Amino acid sequence: MENTQIEVTKRLLAIDTIKIQPDNPFTWASGWKAPIYCDNRKVLSYPETRTFICNQFAKLIREKYPNAEAIAGVATGAIAHGVLVAEVLQLPFIYVRSKPKGHGLENLIEGDIQPGTKVVMIEDLISTGGSSLSAAEAVRNYGAEVLGMLAIFTYNFPLAAKNFADANIELTTLSNYNLLLKLAYNSGEITDTQLESLNNWRKNPETWGQELKG
Repeated sequence: MENTQIEVTKRLLAIDTIKIQPDNPFTWASGWKAPIYCDNRKVLSYPETRTFICNQFAKLIREKYPNAEAIAGVATGAIAHGVLVAEVLQLPFIYVRSKPKGHGLENLIEGDIQPGTKVVMIEDLISTGGSSLSAAEAVRNYGAEVLGMLAIFTYNFPLAAKNFADANIELTTLSNYNLLLKLAYNSGEITDTQLESLNNWRKNPETWGQELKG
Protein backbone atom coordinates (compact mmCIF):
# COMPACT_ATOMS: atom_id res chain seq x y z
CA MET A 1 0.00 0.00 0.00
CA GLU A 2 2.87 2.40 0.78
CA ASN A 3 4.24 2.09 -2.75
CA THR A 4 0.81 2.94 -4.13
CA GLN A 5 0.54 5.95 -1.83
CA ILE A 6 3.96 7.20 -2.94
CA GLU A 7 3.01 6.82 -6.62
CA VAL A 8 -0.33 8.58 -6.15
CA THR A 9 1.29 11.44 -4.23
CA LYS A 10 3.91 11.91 -6.94
CA ARG A 11 1.19 11.96 -9.59
CA LEU A 12 -0.87 14.54 -7.67
CA LEU A 13 2.17 16.77 -7.35
CA ALA A 14 3.08 16.32 -11.02
CA ILE A 15 -0.28 17.65 -12.23
CA ASP A 16 -0.28 20.47 -9.67
CA THR A 17 -3.30 19.11 -7.83
CA ILE A 18 -1.61 19.92 -4.52
CA LYS A 19 -0.16 23.37 -3.96
CA ILE A 20 2.14 23.99 -0.96
CA GLN A 21 2.56 27.64 -0.01
CA PRO A 22 3.49 28.02 3.68
CA ASP A 23 4.80 31.55 3.04
CA ASN A 24 1.71 32.64 1.10
CA PRO A 25 -1.22 30.78 2.71
CA PHE A 26 -4.60 30.05 1.20
CA THR A 27 -7.88 30.92 2.93
CA TRP A 28 -10.32 28.02 3.07
CA ALA A 29 -14.10 28.42 2.93
CA SER A 30 -14.11 27.80 6.69
CA GLY A 31 -11.96 30.90 7.17
CA TRP A 32 -8.92 28.85 8.18
CA LYS A 33 -5.55 29.96 6.90
CA ALA A 34 -3.83 27.00 5.26
CA PRO A 35 -0.35 26.47 3.78
CA ILE A 36 -1.74 23.89 1.37
CA TYR A 37 -4.58 23.51 -1.09
CA CYS A 38 -5.69 20.24 -2.67
CA ASP A 39 -7.98 20.23 -5.70
CA ASN A 40 -8.56 16.64 -6.75
CA ARG A 41 -11.07 17.69 -9.40
CA LYS A 42 -8.04 18.35 -11.60
CA VAL A 43 -7.34 14.61 -11.62
CA LEU A 44 -10.27 14.15 -14.00
CA SER A 45 -8.46 16.19 -16.67
CA TYR A 46 -5.50 13.79 -16.78
CA PRO A 47 -6.62 10.41 -18.18
CA GLU A 48 -3.53 8.43 -17.13
CA THR A 49 -3.66 9.60 -13.51
CA ARG A 50 -7.46 9.40 -13.44
CA THR A 51 -7.33 5.78 -14.59
CA PHE A 52 -4.52 4.92 -12.17
CA ILE A 53 -6.48 6.27 -9.20
CA CYS A 54 -9.66 4.53 -10.33
CA ASN A 55 -7.84 1.22 -10.65
CA GLN A 56 -6.28 1.58 -7.21
CA PHE A 57 -9.71 2.24 -5.69
CA ALA A 58 -11.10 -0.82 -7.48
CA LYS A 59 -8.18 -2.96 -6.31
CA LEU A 60 -8.71 -1.87 -2.69
CA ILE A 61 -12.40 -2.67 -2.85
CA ARG A 62 -11.75 -6.13 -4.28
CA GLU A 63 -9.21 -6.80 -1.50
CA LYS A 64 -10.92 -5.16 1.51
CA TYR A 65 -14.60 -5.33 0.62
CA PRO A 66 -15.14 -8.25 -1.78
CA ASN A 67 -18.81 -8.39 -0.75
CA ALA A 68 -19.48 -4.77 -1.80
CA GLU A 69 -22.76 -4.44 -3.68
CA ALA A 70 -22.76 -0.73 -4.59
CA ILE A 71 -20.55 2.36 -4.74
CA ALA A 72 -21.56 5.75 -3.31
CA GLY A 73 -19.85 8.99 -4.30
CA VAL A 74 -19.87 12.05 -2.06
CA ALA A 75 -21.01 15.18 -3.91
CA THR A 76 -19.61 16.91 -5.66
CA GLY A 77 -15.92 16.11 -5.85
CA ALA A 78 -16.20 12.34 -5.71
CA ILE A 79 -19.16 11.77 -8.02
CA ALA A 80 -17.06 11.24 -11.14
CA HIS A 81 -14.47 9.14 -9.33
CA GLY A 82 -17.22 7.00 -7.86
CA VAL A 83 -18.86 6.45 -11.26
CA LEU A 84 -15.52 5.37 -12.74
CA VAL A 85 -14.95 2.86 -9.93
CA ALA A 86 -18.51 1.52 -10.14
CA GLU A 87 -18.06 1.02 -13.88
CA VAL A 88 -14.82 -0.94 -13.43
CA LEU A 89 -16.42 -3.14 -10.77
CA GLN A 90 -19.77 -3.31 -12.60
CA LEU A 91 -21.66 -2.26 -9.49
CA PRO A 92 -24.63 0.07 -8.98
CA PHE A 93 -23.80 3.70 -8.19
CA ILE A 94 -25.47 6.36 -6.06
CA TYR A 95 -24.30 9.75 -4.91
CA VAL A 96 -25.01 11.75 -1.79
CA ARG A 97 -25.79 15.47 -1.85
CA SER A 98 -24.57 17.82 0.87
CA LYS A 99 -28.22 18.75 1.43
CA PRO A 100 -31.53 17.66 -0.07
CA LYS A 101 -32.43 19.03 -3.48
CA GLY A 102 -34.68 22.05 -3.09
CA HIS A 103 -37.24 21.00 -5.68
CA GLY A 104 -38.85 17.96 -7.27
CA LEU A 105 -38.40 14.88 -5.10
CA GLU A 106 -35.99 16.78 -2.81
CA ASN A 107 -33.63 13.80 -2.80
CA LEU A 108 -30.57 13.66 -0.58
CA ILE A 109 -29.40 10.49 -2.27
CA GLU A 110 -29.54 10.17 -6.04
CA GLY A 111 -29.80 6.71 -7.55
CA ASP A 112 -31.45 3.48 -6.54
CA ILE A 113 -30.30 0.72 -4.19
CA GLN A 114 -32.24 -1.58 -1.88
CA PRO A 115 -32.20 -1.49 1.93
CA GLY A 116 -29.46 -3.72 3.28
CA THR A 117 -27.17 -3.12 0.30
CA LYS A 118 -23.47 -3.23 1.24
CA VAL A 119 -21.95 0.08 0.11
CA VAL A 120 -18.42 1.45 -0.20
CA MET A 121 -18.15 5.25 -0.07
CA ILE A 122 -15.80 7.16 -2.38
CA GLU A 123 -14.51 10.62 -1.38
CA ASP A 124 -11.94 12.88 -3.00
CA LEU A 125 -10.61 14.72 0.05
CA ILE A 126 -10.76 14.32 3.83
CA SER A 127 -10.22 17.30 6.12
CA THR A 128 -12.04 16.94 9.45
CA GLY A 129 -14.28 14.24 7.99
CA GLY A 130 -17.49 16.04 8.91
CA SER A 131 -19.14 16.25 5.49
CA SER A 132 -17.87 12.80 4.47
CA LEU A 133 -19.33 11.18 7.57
CA SER A 134 -22.61 13.05 7.12
CA ALA A 135 -22.84 11.44 3.68
CA ALA A 136 -22.12 8.03 5.16
CA GLU A 137 -24.80 8.60 7.79
CA ALA A 138 -27.28 9.49 5.03
CA VAL A 139 -26.51 6.18 3.32
CA ARG A 140 -27.05 4.36 6.60
CA ASN A 141 -30.34 6.18 7.13
CA TYR A 142 -31.31 5.07 3.63
CA GLY A 143 -31.14 1.53 4.99
CA ALA A 144 -27.83 0.49 3.44
CA GLU A 145 -24.72 -0.81 5.18
CA VAL A 146 -21.53 1.27 4.88
CA LEU A 147 -18.55 -1.09 4.65
CA GLY A 148 -15.94 1.65 4.58
CA MET A 149 -14.77 4.86 2.91
CA LEU A 150 -11.96 5.34 0.39
CA ALA A 151 -10.51 8.75 -0.43
CA ILE A 152 -7.78 10.16 -2.63
CA PHE A 153 -6.16 12.41 0.00
CA THR A 154 -6.34 13.18 3.72
CA TYR A 155 -4.78 16.02 5.69
CA ASN A 156 -4.16 13.61 8.60
CA PHE A 157 -5.97 15.81 11.11
CA PRO A 158 -6.23 14.03 14.47
CA LEU A 159 -9.84 15.22 14.63
CA ALA A 160 -10.64 13.32 11.44
CA ALA A 161 -9.19 10.11 12.84
CA LYS A 162 -11.32 10.55 15.96
CA ASN A 163 -14.46 11.32 13.95
CA PHE A 164 -14.10 8.22 11.79
CA ALA A 165 -13.38 6.06 14.83
CA ASP A 166 -16.44 7.44 16.63
CA ALA A 167 -18.58 6.71 13.56
CA ASN A 168 -17.13 3.19 13.32
CA ILE A 169 -16.20 3.69 9.66
CA GLU A 170 -12.88 2.51 8.28
CA LEU A 171 -11.06 5.14 6.19
CA THR A 172 -8.43 4.20 3.61
CA THR A 173 -6.69 6.85 1.50
CA LEU A 174 -4.44 6.72 -1.56
CA SER A 175 -2.33 9.67 -0.40
CA ASN A 176 -1.88 11.68 2.80
CA TYR A 177 -0.41 14.85 4.23
CA ASN A 178 2.40 13.16 6.16
CA LEU A 179 3.70 11.38 3.08
CA LEU A 180 3.32 14.53 1.01
CA LEU A 181 5.56 16.48 3.38
CA LYS A 182 8.16 13.71 3.38
CA LEU A 183 8.35 13.62 -0.41
CA ALA A 184 8.33 17.41 -0.76
CA TYR A 185 11.08 17.80 1.83
CA ASN A 186 13.26 15.04 0.36
CA SER A 187 12.96 16.61 -3.09
CA GLY A 188 13.98 20.03 -1.78
CA GLU A 189 10.61 21.59 -2.53
CA ILE A 190 10.23 22.79 1.06
CA THR A 191 12.83 23.98 3.57
CA ASP A 192 13.36 23.02 7.22
CA THR A 193 11.55 26.16 8.36
CA GLN A 194 8.64 25.54 6.01
CA LEU A 195 8.42 21.92 7.13
CA GLU A 196 8.11 23.05 10.75
CA SER A 197 5.35 25.49 9.79
CA LEU A 198 3.50 22.82 7.80
CA ASN A 199 3.67 20.39 10.72
CA ASN A 200 2.41 23.06 13.13
CA TRP A 201 -0.56 23.77 10.86
CA ARG A 202 -1.67 20.14 10.87
CA LYS A 203 -1.66 20.12 14.68
CA ASN A 204 -3.62 23.37 15.07
CA PRO A 205 -5.31 24.31 11.77
CA GLU A 206 -7.94 26.47 13.48
CA THR A 207 -5.42 28.92 14.94
CA TRP A 208 -2.46 28.60 12.55
CA GLY A 209 -1.71 31.86 10.75
CA GLN A 210 -3.94 34.02 12.94
CA GLU A 211 -1.32 36.76 12.78
CA LEU A 212 -1.78 36.84 8.99
CA LYS A 213 -5.42 37.89 9.14
CA GLY A 214 -4.75 41.49 9.98
